[in-house]
Amino acid sequence: MTIQSSVQIGHIIRNAVVFNVKNWPGDAMKADSLLESVERLFALLEAREIVYVLVGGIALSHYVEGRNTEDLDLIMALSSLEKLPEIKIASRDMYFVRGEYGELQIDILLTKNPLFKKVQDNYTVTRHFLDRDIPFATVAGLLLLKLYALPSLYRQGNFARVGIYENDIATLIHKYEPDIPLLTKELSSHVSANDLTEIENILFEIQQRIERFRATAQPSG
Repeated sequence: MTIQSSVQIGHIIRNAVVFNVKNWPGDAMKADSLLESVERLFALLEAREIVYVLVGGIALSHYVEGRNTEDLDLIMALSSLEKLPEIKIASRDMYFVRGEYGELQIDILLTKNPLFKKVQDNYTVTRHFLDRDIPFATVAGLLLLKLYALPSLYRQGNFARVGIYENDIATLIHKYEPDIPLLTKELSSHVSANDLTEIENILFEIQQRIERFRATAQPSG
């Protein structure tokens, strides 16, 4: 399994911008400049020896097809972010920073959050391409991040993002069959009892949906 090259990552983001009707008439110059911004950003991270992990839709696209995203998601320590003044901070709270690097939007998950730190330390894999290595979240790491976020999205009433996250989770579970009890055990140290119960219910419903799909997809005897 090989990770997308930085140029391919740029194309994923570019396509998300171009094919989003809200951006029509499209700004071709902005879309094209994303390719260059992605390449320059990864070169900068390497040059500054920044410890980071690629997560979000781009990392997901390594494992499943058809996932576009308009931004780049990274796990990073605040001390590392401070070494990157080229990233213009747009907003910030305890665990999240949204910034801009040229035309590229970057969402940064800060390692001050214990689960984000856990994913960075224990749920990453590195692939070499072109002249650099890219660390990105494993399937289990992506599932932990998405499951962790779901209860909050439900409370916010963000139906669109809930649907995207649940579909991502279902797709990864269907394709890779991860150890679900191990994931919920890991999450139990990072979420409330009520949130854990909600996550377990969501996982049960997703697994039931997958079982129905597999039963329907089986060729009849």
